Amino acid sequence: MADLNMVDALNQAMAYELEHDPAVVLLGEDIGVNGGVFRTTAGLQTRFGAQRVIDTPLAEAAIAGTAIGMAAMGLKPVAEIQFSGFVYPTIDHVLNHASRLRHRTRGRLACPLVIRSPCGAGIHAPEHHSESPEALFAHIPGLRVVTPSSPARAYGLLLAAIRDPDPVIFFEPTRLYRLFRQTVDDTGEALPLDTCFTLRDGSDVTLVSWGGAVQEAQAAAELLAQDGVMAEVIDVATLKPIDMNTILASVAKTGRCVIVHEGSRTGGIGAEIAANIAERGLYSLLAPVQRVTGYDVVVPLYRLESHYMPSTVRVVAAVRQALEAS
Repeated sequence: MADLNMVDALNQAMAYELEHDPAVVLLGEDIGVNGGVFRTTAGLQTRFGAQRVIDTPLAEAAIAGTAIGMAAMGLKPVAEIQFSGFVYPTIDHVLNHASRLRHRTRGRLACPLVIRSPCGAGIHAPEHHSESPEALFAHIPGLRVVTPSSPARAYGLLLAAIRDPDPVIFFEPTRLYRLFRQTVDDTGEALPLDTCFTLRDGSDVTLVSWGGAVQEAQAAAELLAQDGVMAEVIDVATLKPIDMNTILASVAKTGRCVIVHEGSRTGGIGAEIAANIAERGLYSLLAPVQRVTGYDVVVPLYRLESHYMPSTVRVVAAVRQALEAS
């Protein structure tokens, strides 16, 4: 048992699977000799060899296509895309092949593939390095989309993703990589996919979030508690499929919901959650669902980056609005 940051936890999860499952292979740009641009795979090629931790050319479409072929033939590839802004060339392969391989072959073939990628703003990166494209992949039938919000959940969810018999898109919030440490026990115990995690109990409002934005949701809950407002905080974790039962049960208890996410507003995962609450939990609501999101613009360069991202102040203001509308 050790105190790990998210980078260490992800590395530990991949090392565990490489050690215990000979079908697992890693591939991506600079992941071997250099250990990855964020060092999430540091030391793994030395430990497991270049045939299992594979440096690839700078060609994201080729990485995805190769990984899908590996998966179809019985391997369990974990492919890294260096930044989420470079993940778009993979969509052709992911949409047309990975997501429908089981359906196309009537169950004869599966695609146990994980595509990992850092995502999100908050590290003062240049253009194409700060995007949150989870909604694009969540719209593709046949995919799971997962994003952790802590080292312990990164470890357990990545183990579960690698063991899943179908393709998983695994987005890792870059700003959380080294933000804090957490005790992580290297037992190989996976966390459940398709399940929300309730991080804080509350009675007045439900804060629903995922990835890096969970930090702002939790900070807002702390501030609100000082004024006697008890916020329940839910980490969605698996963005496709969404565990709506946990969210609806919380909204039934609190009567109010604020959804917080870093991706742009229009067509975001928050809209899907809000629509589900309207369809299945409308009579529980004491006020309209509020959304605190990124804006419908390209993520700005670092001088304006903080204005784009959901802030604790914006979350608290949305909660106040929900309380006043009750």
